[in-house]
This record gives sequence, structure tokens and C-alpha cells, in this order.
Amino acid sequence: MDLNIAVLIDGDNIPSAYVKEMMEEIAKYGNPTIKRIYGDWTNPRLGKWKNVLLENAITPIQQYGYTVGKNATDSAMIIDAMDILYSGKVNGFCLVSSDSDFTRLATRLREAGMQVFGIGEKKTPNPFIVACDKFIYIEILKDQSEEDATETTPQKSASKSNVDKITAKEIKLIASTIEDVAEDDGWAFLGDVGSLLQKKQPNFDSRNYGFQKLTPLIGAITNFEVERREDSRGRNKLIYVKIKEKKHARSNK
Repeated sequence: MDLNIAVLIDGDNIPSAYVKEMMEEIAKYGNPTIKRIYGDWTNPRLGKWKNVLLENAITPIQQYGYTVGKNATDSAMIIDAMDILYSGKVNGFCLVSSDSDFTRLATRLREAGMQVFGIGEKKTPNPFIVACDKFIYIEILKDQSEEDATETTPQKSASKSNVDKITAKEIKLIASTIEDVAEDDGWAFLGDVGSLLQKKQPNFDSRNYGFQKLTPLIGAITNFEVERREDSRGRNKLIYVKIKEKKHARSNK
């Protein structure tokens, strides 16, 4: 079933520079039928947003800051989200903010059966991240956009620096996930691995480590094996992964 997604953007908390890339990313997961951004549009600080709203069909919602030091945008977004939830017009939400105040909202929407995506900066507190089904760092959208603009070859192989970004913590997470879904022979279907990784760690994204997809990321780690198999009809390649067996040296007695 295609997702109809309500995109709610905290204009006070998210930079406007890569809104185009952000909307393209959201479109990968469903149809953004409602697109709203909240903020005090009398504030010159939000002037950069005004230039991109029409281009991306995003509706600005005016919210005055009634009290100094308090973010009225949060309340407006939360009230609108609940109204949209009960309208029955969408089956998914994308909350665009780096503010932990939306943690309870994300949790409540998921309790109601909604699929919840989050987009924010890497400074986003972990409680909000884990409250979402999937969380995407806006920085990787920036990096990807700049990389696409400078790319001169059809496909760029992963550099050693990308592999070095993968720590023992990520390797352990991938290994335990492979074990969780593997068959008796140790091989696991990559699609199942990716789905469970997302559930375990909503902000897990191969692009955080410089890889466009999960397959080359796992393939670059020496701890794992990757195997491509044909499906029963011989039309598609199915990708399976396995933890490499450790070779034990024989001791001389």
C-alpha cells in the first residue's frame, strides 16, 4: 500500500538550504499529500524559507511567538498533527525537526498505527530519533547533493576513508542482526537484515558511512560474505549475507 504522508516542518529548527533534496528523500517513502511548515513569518530569520515554499508547494502556517524563550511552533505542529491523524487522510507522517519536544508526538502517532519518519540534524537528541520508524540526518542529504554535483564518473567505488567510518559498534550490530534472521546455514536475506536494522536503530543509514546502499557497505566489511543468487524464475538477483567463519590456527603438539 502506498503511503500518504503528512510532512510537518519546524521552520524555527531546520535550515532551508536543502529543502529540495529533503522533499526528494521523502518522496522515496510515499506521497507527501500534506506539506506544512510552521514559524513566525514576520521574523526576518525565516526569510530564506519564503523563497523555496512556492517551488515545493509547502504551505506556511503562521505562529506568533507569544512568549520570549518559548517555542510556539511546537504546539501548533502537535495540534495540527493530531487533527490530521483523526482526519484519516494519511497513513504516515514525516516530522522535520531536531527538537526532542516532538518525541511524544512521534510515539503517539506510531501508537495510532502511523508510520513515522524523522528528518533532522545530527544534533537531534536520541529519544526523538528512536521514537521514529526511520530517522534521516539532513547532513547526508547535503553531502549527497554536493557529491552528485561534482561526480564525474558513473559510479564511484567506496574509498578506504568510508570503510574507516564503520566502527566496531556498527559491525556488532550488523552481525547480531544477521544472526537474528539467518537460516540454519548462516545465510540471511539482505532485505530482512535491512528491515531489522531499521527497527533496531532508526537512524541506521548506509549513507552515514559514505555508501549509497547497504550491499556495498556490508561488502566492504571483511567480517561478512555477500552472495548474489537468482530467484526461482531467474529474473532477479537476490542478495544474501553471512558472517565469515573465523579460521583457527592449528596448534602443534
